[in-house]
Amino acid sequence: MNLITTLPETTFRTVSALIRKHAQHQPQRTALRDDQGELSYAQLDALMNRIAAALQRDGVRPGQSIAICAHSSVHYAALFLGALRAGIVVAPLAPSASQESLAAMLQDAGAQWLFLDSAAHDMVPPDLAATRCVRLDGAPAGIRFEDWLAAEGVQPQPVDLLPEAPFNIIYSSGTTGTPKGIVQSHGMRWAHVQRGSAYGYSPEGTTLLATPLYSNTTLVVFFPTLGFGGCVELMPKFDAARYLQLAEQRRATHTMLVPVQYQRIMALPQFGEHDLSAFQYKFCTSAPFSAVLKSDVLARWPGGLVEFYGMTEGGGTCILVAHEHPDKLHTVGQPAATSDIRLIDEDGRELPLGATGEVVGHSPGMMTGYHGRPDLTREAEWFDVGGKRFIRTGDVGRFDAEGFLTLLDRRKDMIISGGFNIYPSDLEAELRLHPAVEDVAVTGVPSERWGETPVAFVRLRPGACDEAAQIMAWYNTRAGKTQRLTALHFIEELPRSPIGKVLKRELRVLYLNISN
Repeated sequence: MNLITTLPETTFRTVSALIRKHAQHQPQRTALRDDQGELSYAQLDALMNRIAAALQRDGVRPGQSIAICAHSSVHYAALFLGALRAGIVVAPLAPSASQESLAAMLQDAGAQWLFLDSAAHDMVPPDLAATRCVRLDGAPAGIRFEDWLAAEGVQPQPVDLLPEAPFNIIYSSGTTGTPKGIVQSHGMRWAHVQRGSAYGYSPEGTTLLATPLYSNTTLVVFFPTLGFGGCVELMPKFDAARYLQLAEQRRATHTMLVPVQYQRIMALPQFGEHDLSAFQYKFCTSAPFSAVLKSDVLARWPGGLVEFYGMTEGGGTCILVAHEHPDKLHTVGQPAATSDIRLIDEDGRELPLGATGEVVGHSPGMMTGYHGRPDLTREAEWFDVGGKRFIRTGDVGRFDAEGFLTLLDRRKDMIISGGFNIYPSDLEAELRLHPAVEDVAVTGVPSERWGETPVAFVRLRPGACDEAAQIMAWYNTRAGKTQRLTALHFIEELPRSPIGKVLKRELRVLYLNISN
């Protein structure tokens, strides 16, 4: 497909400008919808003006930031977009954050205003809740959103933005627990909109989103949908059964889900009762997506399936168009056309095809850096012999002869036992073959004899009555000597981040508590 001829614009445009264009050409078409209401493109454009003007009235200047800490909603989305119209940087924060973590992120971002809902209210430090705070719902603290808005019909002062201007600050703790502010530019978001032309986004499309707006996972499809004039249907919280009902009712054409959401949807007995024939593309990213689960989605869910592999920091993307490459479901695909993906060793030397090493990437969509942390920014960068800048992923992988990338594990999650490198993903894949195992995570724990040794945490399938010792014995007879488990424990639910990444640090703490 020739991307240039199918883009909404051929030269850099802001998301705000694209929405204004849609408001002029299709004013009555629905832009945003949630379970409380909806906004047409004309209404969204007018509300963005009022938000931008209110922020300008309050002295928030281009390049300064505001923070939003709330569940996804029409007002949340409009607020994000309205701030962008004023050239203001948005820091979307997770309502699930601890009070300490939230305070640290607010301070780091230098947020001039905090917008929140009831879900976040209890996490906001008392000294912040009383001042420069706007509530998006019935939260007990802050100014009412409707009272804070500028008057209807107001026009904000126009702001000219260059591609390198900051767009948002995404706080990604990943699995380290330490929030880092990732500054992304308008140019990076424009690159995401451009990429959307290959996936059928259009004014007739509806994207159903059940992941939060504070996650880059959501934003990589949220902005392209609006860029191409489509409708975004927002779910404040994910519920598998409700998701299927909405998908059928709204004739959803696109969606972004993380692997654990696909797993729960596909496991519903009533899955086959829903008409999902309108789907054109389903996307996945953010966490390991097993080949078995991909195969099930391909077999039973209409439309294409595309997996994106990349980081919030940017630095290159691999894309697996699963419906076109059913023999490559164990991989994360090939580098995107604009991405340069390479592998390096522990000493930063580039590795040849077939070798195993850390994945680094370069692309037009790369973070400016970690907000206020030049030291962490330098640690995340790698430069080739020509001085080209790459972002280090921390993932260990290997390319096959056709250029498909297989991920082995996070470098920090690799277990070194008796001098041998053990990749937990290999062990997890084998354990998933046991009929009683629904979900599993393997992590390394300290060992006096071996330095580290692998242990497994297993979630059983409903109705399974196997014992932990039986499953471990079954696995150990199939594993190599260095890959054998020291322990296996049952767990009701694996600890995960809001976008589905298993928090292995919590499993290591749990193991130590069990052992003591």
